[in-house]
Amino acid sequence: MTTERRGEPDVVDGVLVALADATRRHLLDLLATQGEVTATNLAKQLPVSRQAVVKHLAVLDAAGLVSGRRVGREVRYGVRPAALDVTVQWMTAIAANWDRRLATIKRVAESAEEKHN
Repeated sequence: MTTERRGEPDVVDGVLVALADATRRHLLDLLATQGEVTATNLAKQLPVSRQAVVKHLAVLDAAGLVSGRRVGREVRYGVRPAALDVTVQWMTAIAANWDRRLATIKRVAESAEEKHN
């Protein structure tokens, strides 16, 4: 099944790969609720090292889900929703396609049932 993607296929692929990891999903949740946060502050809320958090943030950044902004000596990370929006649009299109297919199957089944009764 092919579904036309609204946006770059690489964007959706990158988001899905980045969000396949539970720690990265947790980081994204923390950033979404707390706003801009440093890797050090994020590491205090997770059972992983600051270095691991930085590596996870780099994957999220490469996927376009977060960005870092230097403030003095610190880098503050925040959510960038555009890549997630593209992914949601793609998933919505797939869901609509499946809904159409299932409605067709239902009509065919109901029609067959009526012919047998």
